[in-house]
Amino acid sequence: MYTGIKHLHSFLPYVFLSLSIFLVLYSLISWRKRKSYSKSDTILRSVVVSLAHIQLLIGLILYFISPITKSAFADFGAAMKDSVLRLYALEHIFINIVAVILITIGSVKAKREIIEFKKHKLVGIYLGIGTVLILSRIPWHAWPGI
Repeated sequence: MYTGIKHLHSFLPYVFLSLSIFLVLYSLISWRKRKSYSKSDTILRSVVVSLAHIQLLIGLILYFISPITKSAFADFGAAMKDSVLRLYALEHIFINIVAVILITIGSVKAKREIIEFKKHKLVGIYLGIGTVLILSRIPWHAWPGI
C-alpha cells in the first residue's frame, strides 16, 4: 500500500505542475489582454485546484504511514539537523499546505470577482505563488525520472 501511494504521489505532480504552470501563464496573459473569463477557464481552474487538493490528501496519507516520517519523529531533534529528514517531516508538508490554501483562496476570490478580466489576475497571482511554493519544497532528489 505504501509503495502504491508513494508512486501516485510522485506521478500526480507532473500533471498538476504542467497544468498549473500553463494556467498561471495563460491567466496572466489573459489579464494583460483584458480577456473575458470563459467557461473553459472556470473548468481548467477547477481541475487544477482539485488536483492540488487530491495531491495534498494523498500526501497527508503518505505522511502518516511513511517510514521516513516515523523515523524523523522517533528523534525529532536529530531529524531537524538532517536536511533530508527535516524536508520530509516538516518543510514539505507545511509549505505545501500553505500553497494549497493560497491556491484555494485565489480560486474562491476569482469565482467571486465581478470584473471578468480581474479573475485571470487573481488566478495567475495566487496559483503562481502556490506553484512556486510547491516547486520550492519538492524533494527533487527522490523524484522519478529526474
